Amino acid sequence: MNSSAIAIESHDGQKFDGYLSLPPTGRGPGLVIIQEIWGVNAHIRAVADQYAMDGYVVVAPDIFWRQERNVDLTYDEAGTKKAYQLMQGMDGPDAVADLVATVQTLRRRPEMTGPVGAVGYCMGGRLAYQLAASGSIETAVCYYGGGIQNQLDLARSIKVPMLFHYGAQDPHIPATAVEAVKTAFEGHASAKFHVYEDAGHGFNCWGRPMYQQRASALAHGRTLEWLATHLG
Repeated sequence: MNSSAIAIESHDGQKFDGYLSLPPTGRGPGLVIIQEIWGVNAHIRAVADQYAMDGYVVVAPDIFWRQERNVDLTYDEAGTKKAYQLMQGMDGPDAVADLVATVQTLRRRPEMTGPVGAVGYCMGGRLAYQLAASGSIETAVCYYGGGIQNQLDLARSIKVPMLFHYGAQDPHIPATAVEAVKTAFEGHASAKFHVYEDAGHGFNCWGRPMYQQRASALAHGRTLEWLATHLG
């Protein structure tokens, strides 16, 4: 893969890293991949590479840099414990501002040929939702975004197309939460929901026991179709 680390300037004049992955052609529309709580680890870098192979100029920003730079955790007990500590210590508004800065940096890249979208997973799914509410991107895809149901007031600020993926067996996001998000988007011009009956939380992460191949493949295909429609 044609990948490298890039510097992103934050809203308060500091610098943090992003993992940039370029498509085989070297050019394409932009995509921000937003990490789970384990940082921009091997899995998230592989996801970024996957979407780069699909033709997108991809950046996965280091969300936890204000606490610790370049977090790269594994899914064992120690890694997961630290991941939760970092998530709980994250400043939400700063994280969204850093994502806006990431989008701005991506738009200035010479490889860019089109609009910018975001795909986020778990914590990143919620952040993708918040980023969409900021008006900084052209579309967002939220994989099992935990906590979106607690921020439904933002839904009225979202004017861009939204795609949501949920697992019906997700112990962290019950069916009532999914229904609440659906209800908040009933008047939205372009919002689509997919619920995977045999999948739980984190079903897209092939490095964890909850990986569900069929749901992951279906969701990836639907996401690609969505991005092709809304980003080109």
